[in-house]
Amino acid sequence: MSAHYQIFHDTHYEYDSPVSLAQQLAHLWPRPCAWQRCIEQQLLINPTPTSRRDELDVFGNPLTRLAFERPHDELQVNARLRVEVLARPSLDFSLSADWDATRSALTYSGRPMSPAILEACRFRFESPYVHLKQTFVDFSESCFPHDQPLLLCVQALMEKIFSEFTFDGEATQVATPLVEVLENRRGVCQDFAHLMLACLRSRGLAARYVSGYLLTQPPPGQPRMIGADASHAWISVFCPVLGWVDFDPTNNVQPALEHISLAWGRDFSDVSPLRGVILGGGSHDPEVRVTVMPVSAEAD
Repeated sequence: MSAHYQIFHDTHYEYDSPVSLAQQLAHLWPRPCAWQRCIEQQLLINPTPTSRRDELDVFGNPLTRLAFERPHDELQVNARLRVEVLARPSLDFSLSADWDATRSALTYSGRPMSPAILEACRFRFESPYVHLKQTFVDFSESCFPHDQPLLLCVQALMEKIFSEFTFDGEATQVATPLVEVLENRRGVCQDFAHLMLACLRSRGLAARYVSGYLLTQPPPGQPRMIGADASHAWISVFCPVLGWVDFDPTNNVQPALEHISLAWGRDFSDVSPLRGVILGGGSHDPEVRVTVMPVSAEAD
């Protein structure tokens, strides 16, 4: 079983004054992995960059580096993607190791550690948007009884965040502290993913931030609106037996055919779709339009 999607991700910057020099990093190519493949990809850029380099970042995500060395007063970056998402195998969460044992396996004690464990350890620590605090341990206490399978505990944490928090697009900004999100019980998918990461990492577990897209359904009887979708975010936790397992706290589901993975890292700062530095420009805010449309397999 699989699903096919056409994705449009359009970003437009209009500057108050000309930008003389700019360097931009773009995470706009879907990451190849076992449950998806990118069939077609195109990046349309205006003005034409002075240089462009496609590579992999430190986490293995496709990364495009753009340099602009001529004055410009606007920037348009349009990604055009066609992606096939494959069904993921069903998992029995009760077969995962106890969360206490998982934490011990991720803690260095002088014994040799496997490459998979060493790779996972980079996602145990603080990052720019995810801090480790006792507050997050306390919030998640009821979800982590001793000697319980890790993935059942993570599922309980996902359900707790979903049931106790309200999605509110006006409640937070990118840099809103997590303690404020926790206090107000409001936020967006990025906040809920960061909060879940903070709870897991504060307990010594390994978890990473996943950016991507989510197929949304228009109201009954209404057509799908172009540009009405948005980027999405969820988390992935490391289980020594079953590997990395994804959870979406915003929707209280395990990502499946409706989730398209773009990139993963420690938090949003590692995988922002487009970020950079500019000389000049004055004040500016990007206009971002995202469309995720299901298409037939024959269209490929």
